[in-house]
Amino acid sequence: MSSAPSGLRVEHLDAAIGIRTTAPRLSWRLPEGARAQQAYRLTADNGWDTGWVAGDRSLLVPYAGPPLASGQRVEWQVRVRTDLGESPPSQPGWFETGLLWAEDWQAAWIEPGVMPAGAPGERPAALLRYEFDVDRPVVAARLHATAQGLYEAAVNGEQAGDAELTPGFTQYDVRLQVQTHDVTGSLRPGRNTVSVVLSDGWFRGQIGIVRAADQWGDRLAFLGQLQLTHDDGSVTTVGTGPDWRSTEGHVVAADLIAGQRVDLRRLPRGWDTAGFDDGSWAPVTVVHHGYAGLVDSPAPPVRRVEEIVPVSVTRLAGGAQLVDLGQNVNGWVRLTDLGPANTALTLTHGEWLGPDGDVTTDHLRPAVPFLPEPLPAGQVDRVVSAGVPGDVFEPRHTTHGFRYVRIEGHPGRLTPDDVRGVVVHTDLTRTGWFSCSDERLDRLHEAAVWSLRDNACDVPTDCPHRERAGWTGDWQLFVPTAAFLYDVAGFSTKWLRDVAADQWPDGTIANISPSARSEGREGPVAFLNGSAGWGDAVVIVPWELYRAYGDSDVLAELWPAMVGWLDRAEWTARDQRHPSRAAARPEPAAHEQFLWDTGFHWGEWLEPGVDIGDFGAFVAADKGDVATAYLAHSAGLMARIAAVLGRDDDATRYAELSAHARAAWQAEYLAADGGLTPDTQAAHVRALAFDLVPDELRPAVAERLVELVRKADTHLGTGFLATPHLLPVLADTGHLDVAYELLLQDSEPSWLTMVDRGATTVWERWDGVSAEGVPHESLNHYSKGAVISFLHRYTAGIELVDPAYRRFRVQPRPGGGLTSAAAAHESPYGRIESSWRLDGDRFELDVRVPAGTEATVVLPDGTTTTAGPGRHTLTTTESAR
Repeated sequence: MSSAPSGLRVEHLDAAIGIRTTAPRLSWRLPEGARAQQAYRLTADNGWDTGWVAGDRSLLVPYAGPPLASGQRVEWQVRVRTDLGESPPSQPGWFETGLLWAEDWQAAWIEPGVMPAGAPGERPAALLRYEFDVDRPVVAARLHATAQGLYEAAVNGEQAGDAELTPGFTQYDVRLQVQTHDVTGSLRPGRNTVSVVLSDGWFRGQIGIVRAADQWGDRLAFLGQLQLTHDDGSVTTVGTGPDWRSTEGHVVAADLIAGQRVDLRRLPRGWDTAGFDDGSWAPVTVVHHGYAGLVDSPAPPVRRVEEIVPVSVTRLAGGAQLVDLGQNVNGWVRLTDLGPANTALTLTHGEWLGPDGDVTTDHLRPAVPFLPEPLPAGQVDRVVSAGVPGDVFEPRHTTHGFRYVRIEGHPGRLTPDDVRGVVVHTDLTRTGWFSCSDERLDRLHEAAVWSLRDNACDVPTDCPHRERAGWTGDWQLFVPTAAFLYDVAGFSTKWLRDVAADQWPDGTIANISPSARSEGREGPVAFLNGSAGWGDAVVIVPWELYRAYGDSDVLAELWPAMVGWLDRAEWTARDQRHPSRAAARPEPAAHEQFLWDTGFHWGEWLEPGVDIGDFGAFVAADKGDVATAYLAHSAGLMARIAAVLGRDDDATRYAELSAHARAAWQAEYLAADGGLTPDTQAAHVRALAFDLVPDELRPAVAERLVELVRKADTHLGTGFLATPHLLPVLADTGHLDVAYELLLQDSEPSWLTMVDRGATTVWERWDGVSAEGVPHESLNHYSKGAVISFLHRYTAGIELVDPAYRRFRVQPRPGGGLTSAAAAHESPYGRIESSWRLDGDRFELDVRVPAGTEATVVLPDGTTTTAGPGRHTLTTTESAR
């Protein structure tokens, strides 16, 4: 007897409320042990019944029932026929639409009656409120809300939903997210209140490394519509409009970078509940922004995900108190002991300590070449106590990247019971785990996991403090690793829509998305956009999402942006030549029409031993080896994407472009004996990873890579772009031993240097903390943490073959003295596990294969087995070392 399908999902969400698609895609997992689905039948409580549909598709099946209305909740079930027989129906899944069309909005955009003013970073938040009556029983209540700014909404003093930092960060010129909050439990018979705290957020607050402000506007606004469904089926709408009132209150400053200041003596107590006298408050101003560009988010919201109890609270020599969370996080502190009335506390957040044992943020001060001096690091909160028992300070209109907090001004002694570190990030579902017999590698893995968590705050940021920017290069490097560790499908899709919105008319992909005006076409750093390896995210990220989740829709949606980017790269290669090449070879060689050697490129950013102190020279340098390699690589991916989408002519065109770029790269940078120019580790890694060299020369190129590693005393020499590929390339070319030696190297530059020096997140630079304990730049960048994909794919041996792990390989490659390793991944089809132990010459491997999938299992002695759904144990006594 077959069990029922399970794991019902809508789009890439576990809870699909407020979605704005009329054809949401439905997914389910097959009954345990089923080899293949033969047919499915979908039914819903709105009368939809597909009947039995032949086929094995169980992921992202589009809804095709009766047309959906705004605010409609649909419950659905699925039955399947498999080799185990016909299943019973699944437990119900559900989805609920938001306001689908502009005419569904009855609310008006409102601005505070007096716009909060001040210098960027110093502006107060506005308080907005409205009272209304409920005269009939309410069975469901939904608040649809968004803002130009950052809003915190409540109904009768209770937070609306559990999302934070709403409405989130998007390219606001084009896209503004609307949240749908279930507030049914907060409604009361009689008088009720909706209240909102409205602050600058990303919209007009400080943003990016240059601390630019007012990037999308200089005024705050809020739009909210409360839909009350009564027991008789009627609906009451309560929306923002001219009867709302506003004032400035206790949040005297709120900025994502600078921090938040609260004076609880100014808190209008009871303002968020019914009966409060707001007669002295100003009427709001109704504005006519319209409803264009309002969207839902395919990603889970940002939430308070975890609370951390400090490992210590100690008093410093000057009287301040130092809180140590023991972990570098993104979020804020909740402080419950605020001291007596008028106590003024200052909280300074940092990720490292100076030589005096106090918090230092000097390394987080942005030093920009065109500014006279480094900018402030920010991350400072302040609170003035009102002396009211039960008051709590929790600054929900800012975030910080920190492990340590210096608290100044408290007259008493704080204890860990008084402080909590609140971890705040997009509430991604965990899908990947790893452990092994070397606790240092486990700590490295955990540091990379934390760096991902800390930098997934509605967009994939580079760091949670100094810049907080959605650098395209960072995410294209890390997304394969991220997709193993967490479900990042919706999160990445949301961000890719910003990438597409930010694309310039000539096809340029911005370095950062969402891209503020100061970083865009009219900003002072416009010339830095369009870099190879960064812009290629528009091709690489959708492709990796397709591989990890089987989502071809994201390929189709991003196809026009991909074409624009490749067209730009192609015409740049054809029409422009680098000045140094033109001087050395006045008459261009035939292959140069596919040689991309102009424009700015970040190249192998932060390569060990490479000094970029002369930024002008760095900008002017010829990085054609990197750019042409990416042109060949991305064009090759475009050919594969076109084939998936059934675009046969495009597949042929891009395959030809890739071949031409590959040939141009070989003509310019590859010698007949396999020698490469430049003769660096990174160049050799990229040549092998992107299949740029002919098969007969791959051994020679790999041998030279090993020579370069040995020449560096078995240290890596790669920077930003090549590091994720370094160990896999060595392993795949017969140098697994060298890969493990680099992985386990414990002197600088290396991954374990970070671990040994106390890192709990991955550093931006290989020398992020010097041997003397001096920090340099960000200590919380995930890019170099992409190495842990080697632990998943090689050490534990779980490697994707077909999209969504429909077919996969389990091929552990032990080394480095490890005696055991285990990994698990919750794939779209179910849980995959690989766990091995080495006892002398006996190697034992346990494998779990989910329903509807098939694994090829390869033991270290080469024995190969095909494994279907279920658990399998395999052993060998051949050498596994």
